[in-house]
Amino acid sequence: MIGVTTAIILDTRKKRKDETYTVKLRVTYNRTQKYYPLGVHLTPDEWEKTLQPNPRGDNKDNKVFFNKIEHRAIEVIKELEPFSFQAFEKKFNQKAAPKKDVLYLLQEYSEELTQQERLTTAESYRSALKSFKEFNKDSRKTRLMLADITPEWLSKYEKWMVENESSITTIGIYLRNLRTIINKAIEEGNLSNEFYPFGKRKYQIPSGKNIKKALTLNDIKKILEYQTATPAEEKAKDLWLFSYLCNGANIKDIAKLQYKNINSKNLTFIRSKTERATKSNQKPIVVMLLPEIRAIIDKWGVKPKEPETYVFGIISETDSPQAVLAKIKQATKTINKYMKRIGESLGFDLVLTTYSARHSFATVLKRSGAPIEFISESLGHKDLRTTENYLDSFEDEVKESFQKKLLDFNNK
Repeated sequence: MIGVTTAIILDTRKKRKDETYTVKLRVTYNRTQKYYPLGVHLTPDEWEKTLQPNPRGDNKDNKVFFNKIEHRAIEVIKELEPFSFQAFEKKFNQKAAPKKDVLYLLQEYSEELTQQERLTTAESYRSALKSFKEFNKDSRKTRLMLADITPEWLSKYEKWMVENESSITTIGIYLRNLRTIINKAIEEGNLSNEFYPFGKRKYQIPSGKNIKKALTLNDIKKILEYQTATPAEEKAKDLWLFSYLCNGANIKDIAKLQYKNINSKNLTFIRSKTERATKSNQKPIVVMLLPEIRAIIDKWGVKPKEPETYVFGIISETDSPQAVLAKIKQATKTINKYMKRIGESLGFDLVLTTYSARHSFATVLKRSGAPIEFISESLGHKDLRTTENYLDSFEDEVKESFQKKLLDFNNK
C-alpha cells in the first residue's frame, strides 16, 4: 500500500522502572503515526547492539523477531484496500492470534487435560507453563510465539534451568511438554513443519542419567523380614511389598483395585497410564495370587468385600477426581516416608520409594533369567525398549562370576 510506512523503534518517551524502554512497531499513514508494543523491553545500549549488521546472542534473536513482526505488518498492509488503522489493527492482531502464543496454548491444553480428568498430566503442563513464563520474563518479553521456539531458544532455556539448579529430569519433562504443543500446532496448521526445532542437527531434549533404582533379591528379603515399629510403618511396608509382588503396580493402580478384580487364582487390572487407550489396545495386567499377596489383602483389605469396593480404602466411590488425586499423592508420600526410614535402618544406599518397588520387580526377574518379553508383558509395556530402560544392571558379583568362566577350562 503506497503511502504507508513501517518501522521498528525503541520508544524512549517513557522509561520503565528497570531502566528499559518498550520496543514498538510504528505505522505511518497520511502523516499520522500509531505505535504497537511488541512485548520486548531494552536499554538504549541493547537497542544499538540489536541494530548492528551482525548482532550476536540475544541481540540476534531480537533482530530476527523484529524483522518477522515488520514483515508480517507489511503483508497485512498489502492486503488492505483502502488502508485504515482500524482495519490494519483488526487483521494484524488476528494474525497474531492466541493460537500462535505458546503460553496460551500450554494453558489451553492443561485445561483440556483437566476436563479429561488427567489431573497429574495437567499439573505437569501448568508447571512447564510457569517455568517458561519465568524464563520469558527474564528475556523481557510478555509473549512467547511459536516462531520464537528455535534450537537457540531451547538451548538458552536449558542453560537457564541448569543455572537455576533444576534437574535434567525436570528440564526433559518440561521440554517434552513443549514439544507436544509444537507438534499439535503443526498438525493444526499454525506452524510450518520447516520451523520444527527438535531432532538431529537441531535441538535434542536432554535425558536424565539412569540412576539405579532397583534392589537385589537379598535386599528384598531384608525388607520382608524387617520388624516394623508402628502399624503405620507396617502398612507402608506391606503396600510396598504388594507393589513389588504385583508386577510393580504403582500406587494409583493399587488405590483403584476393587474386589471384582480379584478371583481365586489371580488379580487383574488395567494400568492407569493406559486406561485412556481404546479397548482393543488395552493390555490387562494379570498377577498370580501368591499367598503373600493374599495375606496383605486379608490384613489391610476393607470389609465387607463387595465387588465395587476399593480394596485398600485409599480412595472411595464418592471422591471427586481432584480428591482421588490428592489421596493417592498423600498415600504415596506416606509410603515413601516410612520406606525411606526402613531403607536407612537396613543400611541401603538406595532411597526406598514406591518407584523402586517397580524397578526391583523388573530387575529381580531379569537377574533370575526371565525372558525380557515376559517382563515387558508383566509391566504392561507396549515395546521392549521401554522395558530395557527399567532394567537395572547386574550386580558386580554376577559380572565377576560370568567373567571367570572365560578361563574356566575345567567346565566343558
